[in-house]
Amino acid sequence: MKAIIITIGDEILMGQILDTNSQYIARSLTDMGVEITEILSIPDKRDEIYETVEYAMSEADLIIVTGGLGPTKDDVTKKVLAEYFGSQLKMNEEVFARLEEMLKRRGLTMNEGNRSQALLPDNCRILRNDKGTASGMWFEKGWKSLISLPGVPFEMEHLIDTSVMPELKKKYPHLQLEYRMLKVYDVPESQLAQMLENWEDALKEGLKLAYLPSPGLVRLRITAKGESVKHLDECYESLKEVLKDVRYAEGDDVLEKQLGELLRNKKVTMATAESCTGGYIAHLITSIAGSSDYFKGSVVSYANEVKVNVLGVNAADLEREGAVSEAVVLQMAEGVRKITGADYAVSTSGVAGPGGGTPEKPVGTVWIGVATPRKSYAKLFTFSFTRERNIAKAASKAMEMLLEEVRENEK
Repeated sequence: MKAIIITIGDEILMGQILDTNSQYIARSLTDMGVEITEILSIPDKRDEIYETVEYAMSEADLIIVTGGLGPTKDDVTKKVLAEYFGSQLKMNEEVFARLEEMLKRRGLTMNEGNRSQALLPDNCRILRNDKGTASGMWFEKGWKSLISLPGVPFEMEHLIDTSVMPELKKKYPHLQLEYRMLKVYDVPESQLAQMLENWEDALKEGLKLAYLPSPGLVRLRITAKGESVKHLDECYESLKEVLKDVRYAEGDDVLEKQLGELLRNKKVTMATAESCTGGYIAHLITSIAGSSDYFKGSVVSYANEVKVNVLGVNAADLEREGAVSEAVVLQMAEGVRKITGADYAVSTSGVAGPGGGTPEKPVGTVWIGVATPRKSYAKLFTFSFTRERNIAKAASKAMEMLLEEVRENEK
């Protein structure tokens, strides 16, 4: 089964927002076994929408459209879809009553823009949106389906999870796709591909390996379709055997989630003291729901005086060794552990770039410190020349080090 995803909105084409909707929809459909053939982004223009829908309907079995369902004049998706599918826009009394009640709860009164949200095509299935005012719409033409969803991400995700995916699974029970994931650390993608060349050449039909590189790691995804699903576990075990001499982790959970689950299970806490990462580690940790169970807090000690006055770093060590040094990151980690009362702490100090490097400490030089109930230690890393990658790699490596340390204390 083939699918095309269409996102509508000038703001996407102008780079004002990221197209996270397509990512969410593609992941949901892929997990079900649907093949995504194209992802298209188009402006809020009648002709562009009509022609793109016409093209997608000729090429795919399933089309999912997001965006363009708002109450303003520039949102024309609903009118164009009604035109394409030969519909009339009619007042949907059930939707109108729901909107009226929703607005009342918010202390608002119905205006013409809100009222227009209840004008819906008369030949589609209406998907109830309990998170917003724009309803989803499900059109059928022959054996093909087009589903139109609001562009607001949390509204779209709600409809995908509660209405779209359950219905698609009932409609297409024959689709079958499964995958297994490994995360390989500290091995470049090109080197990893050489290691796996013979293994990959011997893959059975229907099995496919994909390389998904990220800062500090490469995710390996084995995908199986149809009958080949029965060979997936055997294939997965053989991959782990080939990689037995490198460091890897099973599954696809992000590091911050893995670390958080381990800390919660062990009933211990952590804190961060960040210089070159600027609070990015704390951001990743707190992006996980429930992180207040184990995250005490963070000190973003970008300036040396904060390192000294807040974290208690020795000013003489700063003067002699510099901020990017073993002595300083050790004291940063120990200092934040002390002032927050955390069981574990991690610290970073480095040259993120693009400027500030020296022959002794070039751009990409990062010291990472870890303080635990038993010991403190630091490691030196040299990453890349790109600021964003240096910050991402330092954060990833810091969480890895802390994860290993907490696991080590289990023994």
